[in-house]
Amino acid sequence: MAPIRQELYTLLLRGVHSGNPRIQGMCQQLWKHHDWLWTFDDVQGIEPTNNTVERRLRPAVIYRKPLFGTHSESGTRFIERMLTAFKTRHLKQRSIFTYLIDAVTAHFEGPIVPAPLPAP
Repeated sequence: MAPIRQELYTLLLRGVHSGNPRIQGMCQQLWKHHDWLWTFDDVQGIEPTNNTVERRLRPAVIYRKPLFGTHSESGTRFIERMLTAFKTRHLKQRSIFTYLIDAVTAHFEGPIVPAPLPAP
């Protein structure tokens, strides 16, 4: 992977200094986080694509389609957050209801909101 990394770094730097604002903007963002691009190579068990996540999110996308979306920004955020919390808890085999009870209780009783998952 080293030659591929080097080639990408070279291309990104050329883009950063290209003089084309659109290319510069994209390349600057990629260069700023270029180490993240190689997590799959550096960490055992990480896939090079997000296909697994995309497949897991597909039911949520299908769920939203017949509802014709939401009618407000806050409604959209609510659905996104609820689906994310539900899926995260489900994948970790934790109860979503316990988390929601803890979150609502914390909202009314104090400033501390429970973590989505317990610390390992």
